Amino acid sequence: MANIPTFKLNDGNEIPSFGFGTFQIPADGTTYQAVKDALAAGYRHIDTATAYFNEQEVGKAIKDSGIPRDQIWVTSKLWLQDYAYEDAKKAIDLSLKKLGLDYMDMYLIHQPYGKVDEAWKALEEAQKAGKIRSIGVSNMTPKIWNKFVPNFDVMPAVNQVEFNPYFQQKELRQIMAKNGVALEAWAPLGQGNADLFKEPVITKMAEKYGKDAGQIILRFEHQEGVTVFPKSVHEARIKSNMEIFDFELNSAEMDQMRALDKGKGMHDPDAPGVEEMLSQYDVHAND
Repeated sequence: MANIPTFKLNDGNEIPSFGFGTFQIPADGTTYQAVKDALAAGYRHIDTATAYFNEQEVGKAIKDSGIPRDQIWVTSKLWLQDYAYEDAKKAIDLSLKKLGLDYMDMYLIHQPYGKVDEAWKALEEAQKAGKIRSIGVSNMTPKIWNKFVPNFDVMPAVNQVEFNPYFQQKELRQIMAKNGVALEAWAPLGQGNADLFKEPVITKMAEKYGKDAGQIILRFEHQEGVTVFPKSVHEARIKSNMEIFDFELNSAEMDQMRALDKGKGMHDPDAPGVEEMLSQYDVHAND
C-alpha cells in the first residue's frame, strides 16, 4: 500500500497530497461504496461538498471504515446560497451533521461570488472554534483573488481550481506562491480528455516507466506540488490512480509536461453569466 506523502500548508497543517474526489458520484449507495473502496485501498483524503449532495454517504463510509478519525483528511465546501454570515454559520454545522463529524479538516468557499467576505468571516470563526482545521477557497482566478483575498484576516490555505497539463494556472500560481497558498486540482486528468491521454510525450513516458497515461499526468502534478484527488467508482481504477509514488519524472520530462500548457481550461470563473447560473442552484431543496 502506497505511503502517501503530505504537503505542509501555510497554517502548519499537513495535508495528504493525494486524495479521492466525489464530484458527480451519486448518493444512491455508490458514493458510500467508492469511498469505502478508496479508504481500503489506502486513501486518507476525501473531498466532498454540500453541492455534491453526498456528504452523508461520505461520512458513513468514514465511520464504517474503522480507520481512526485523525488519520483521514476530510474536505467539504460551502455553497454560494449560504454565504450570508448567519447562513454560513448554519451551513457549516449542517455539513458537520451530515458528515457525522466533530470537525472537518478543510472547508472551502466553493464558488467565489456574492457575499464572499461574510462567508469567509464565518469560516475564520469556525476555524477558531475548532470546527474546521484549515480554510480555503475554490475557483478563484487572479482577478477574483485580487478582489477578495486582500481583505481577508486569514490567508486561505488552498485554492482549489481546474488544473491539468493543458491548463497549468501559471499566473494564479505566482500570486498564490507569494502567500504560500497551496493549489488543489479539480479535473486533474482533464475530465478524461482523450487528446491529453494521447499526447506523444505522455504515452512515451508511460511506456518508459511501465505506467498508464493517467499515472504519468498525476505524477507530474504531484511533483509540481499540486494536491490531486482523481475520482472513480471502479475499484481497480481507484487503486491504480494511486500507484504514482514508485517512480519520478526527471527535470527534462517535467519541462516537456510543462510545455503542454494551453493556458486555458474548460471552465472560466470570470465569464459573464457564471455567477447568475450558479446562483439558481438550490442545495437545500431536500433538507
